[in-house]
Formats: sequence, structure tokens, C-alpha cells
Amino acid sequence: MEHFLQGCKAALQNKPSAVEFHVVLGNEACDLDSTVSAIALAYFLSKTSPSKNLEYVPVLNIPRQDFPLRTESTFLLKEHGISEEHLTFRDEIDLASLYESGQLVLTLVDHNVLPSSDSFMEDVVASVIDHHTLERKPTPSCRVTSQLVGSCATLVAERIFCGAPNILDLQLASLLHGTIVLDCVNMATVAGKVTPKDSEYVTLLENIFPDLPPRTAVFNSLQKAKFDVSDLTTEQMLRKDMKTLMSRDICLAISAIYISLEDFLHRINVESDLRVFCDKHGYNVLITMAITFSSENEPVRQIAVYSPHQEHRTLVCKVLEQATNPPLDLSPIASNPCENLAAYHQGKTTASRKKVLPLLKDFLRKRDLGDSSSNSMQPFQDNEKNKGHVGGGAPLANEGLEDNQFIVEFGDQFDNPDNCVGEEPRAARFYYGFKKQTDDGAEDENSFPPTPMNSLVEGCPLDRGLPKLTAEDILERFSQIAALDSEDKTTSGKK
Repeated sequence: MEHFLQGCKAALQNKPSAVEFHVVLGNEACDLDSTVSAIALAYFLSKTSPSKNLEYVPVLNIPRQDFPLRTESTFLLKEHGISEEHLTFRDEIDLASLYESGQLVLTLVDHNVLPSSDSFMEDVVASVIDHHTLERKPTPSCRVTSQLVGSCATLVAERIFCGAPNILDLQLASLLHGTIVLDCVNMATVAGKVTPKDSEYVTLLENIFPDLPPRTAVFNSLQKAKFDVSDLTTEQMLRKDMKTLMSRDICLAISAIYISLEDFLHRINVESDLRVFCDKHGYNVLITMAITFSSENEPVRQIAVYSPHQEHRTLVCKVLEQATNPPLDLSPIASNPCENLAAYHQGKTTASRKKVLPLLKDFLRKRDLGDSSSNSMQPFQDNEKNKGHVGGGAPLANEGLEDNQFIVEFGDQFDNPDNCVGEEPRAARFYYGFKKQTDDGAEDENSFPPTPMNSLVEGCPLDRGLPKLTAEDILERFSQIAALDSEDKTTSGKK
């Protein structure tokens, strides 16, 4: 595999005119599924192609500088001997130039349509392997494999087993196996992700390669890697899971981080890093929501509000302190070394970022209206559709009074890396409690978010394929599980 990836880099550097480049392109979210699917399929095609004038190149559809944010991907590749320096990223290949010179063929994995910025290359899309709802129109020139399985890597594994099973070794099997296990939430049926085909190919890989580690060990290590921020800079940590709201005069970022505020605020030069981050991206206010877990595995939440503008900082702090729907139950953190930052313990641990966002939207909306009572927290129902914008930089300007919510593509993750799948009874209670709450209409948002915008035609309906579980959903459900456990123990005691 390493030799193949090094050969891809060398071919791109030399770029002989007599050679065509068949690029296997993952989606713009570039999660583990997209990454491994692109690498594995390109490797398979290179081993089975009879043409000597065709170079198969897996391309990760993000800039190289963003790859460290995909901590589960960096972990799995490093674990199995694949060096990051041998990977090819989107900013390292000129697809437009290859297209213009007639040297480009595309295969899409983990998405089935190109975004509008790449739509000029549609006529060279030769094949698609994807597990989202099919949105591209059928054409004779494009071979499409589309099934609603839990992981795109399952479909790639199927292609390899059917076409050239002899190329499988422990390294490639480990990449496919780990990706499917993570995507399918440790193959737990209650999570609603795994399908019979996913189970079939995970079992097949395990039977052929008995040295593969147990599923639970694989799942736990990858989940833990998702939240390992030890090697990230302050900017990378903030960007890893971030949402942004914008009004006429305030651009407000809300970042979720997975270490305590005390640890975060005592990083070297953290206040300088916060200032540079806000200046670079045009944010007036930065809210950091920290989530950790106690020794009893109970969630611990903290909030920090940073702004060099005292007026903005005071206003946002007042909104959060006076919130009643839900109340956040904030108390100041004593050990706060930053001058332009207010830090709080959050007593209401069930008030996730999803619950805090409407409070901030309401504040910004009233501020745009010039409402002098914009600091009072009246219930607000957000009936407007949020418009996702994938990419970097500041959000687009608002038109009129509409909220413009800019959601960074690497935002949706599990909140609890260690407890996503436990014993079956707990998981079952989690699922049925979740289903009942959804059926009762208790959630103010769709509990399953759409597929990342990069896998949709611009302006198309939401993906209705297999659901994606968000960080905030998972955390809230596990809080409910703890409550159910407590109720069960109380009931048993009374009997």
C-alpha cells in the first residue's frame, strides 16, 4: 500500500502527457469512511487495471492542513503503517488542469454528485460507489453502485471480494474492518446504522484474518481517537466542532471542545491564540462549550465567552446567565487566567449546544430588530430553515432578518467516546427512550441531521438515507440512560 501511494505522488509530480489520471475522490467531509474508501478502491483499481497508461490516485477532498482535525483517520492510518506524507489532498492536485488537458477520469466514493464548484467535471465521472440516497441522474457512461448500507467501506469491500480478493492483506483488511465497525456503531442493531451487508463483510474479514482485533476494542480505540485533541493546536481544537451565527454586527462562533475549561484555559498563550483565531476568521465573540465526564461517567459541562469587545462579551454573558428556556444554571469559574474571557460551570448538564443555539439566535434576531429588550430571554421558535455553507472563512452576510447559520463540515460527532455501545439492555433502553421522545415531538430539531452538504446537490432536499447521530443527540440520550438506570434501581429497591 505504501509503495502504491508513493507511486501516486510521483506520477502527479511528473505528470506525463501520455498518462491519464483516474482520481478516486472522497467527499468534502473527508471522514474516516470517505478516506479509507478512496484509498482502498484506488488500490484495488490499480491492481486490476490492464492499462499501463492509467494512474489511479486516491484524493482526500480537503486541504492537507485540515487533515489533523480528522483524528480518527490520522489514528487508524498511522496504526496500520500509512504515512500522512504519502497521501494526496485536494490542494495538491490540479483537477481543473487535468480536466482541460483531457487527462482526467473520476470515481466518486461516499457521495454521488459533485458540488456546484466541481460540476464542470461531471462528464468525466466514470463510476460512483456510495451509500447515501442516489441523487445523480443515470447516464450510460457512469457505473453506479448505490446501496443504503451503514458504511461506504462495506461496498468497497464487496467490490474487492468480488473482483480481486487476493489483494487483501491484514493492512487493507484492518482499514476496511475498522471503518465499518466505527460507522456501524460497533455493529449494534439498536443504533440503527448496521445492515445485513455490513455484518456480512465484517464477519468475512474476521474469518479470513483472525488476527484482526475484537470489534469492541477497535470501536473504542477509534471513538477515543475522535476526541483526542492532545496533538491539536488551539485553532484546530476550536475548528474541529464549530458552528457560527451571524447578525448585522456580530459574528459569533460556538465551538465544542472535549477537555475541561481549566485545562484549555491554561494552555500556553491561549488568550493570544483566541485573539488571533477571532481576528483571522472575523468573529466578534467566541463561545467555547466544554464537555467532559466525571469518574462516575456523568457529563460535566462548562462555558466560556471570549471577546476583546467588552460590550459584546457582557451582552452575551447576560443572555446565557439569564436564560430560562432552558436555564443553564451558570456559576463563575475561579481559576480564569484570561482578561477578555468569562468562564462558567454549567449546572444544567442536559442543556447541550443544540439547546443553547436558539437562545443566541433569539438574542441576535432581537438585536437586529433594535429591540431594547434583546437581553430578556423570551421563548423563541426558529421556524426558518438553516442554510449550511461548507467551507472556510466567515459566514455569508444575512439578507433581511434571516438567520444565517454556517456549519463547518467536520462538526457532527459523538459526545461520549467510551459509552456509545454498552451492554444490550442499556443500549435498548437508550434506543426506545430516544424513539419515544422523538415520537412525542419533544425535540425542537430533527434528531438526525442531513448528510454533509458536500454529498448533496446544492439546494436539494435533505438526505433521507440512513440516519447520522449527532454529538449532542448522543450525549442527551446517555444522560437519559443514566436517569433510567437510577429509576430502575429505585423501583427495584421499593419492591
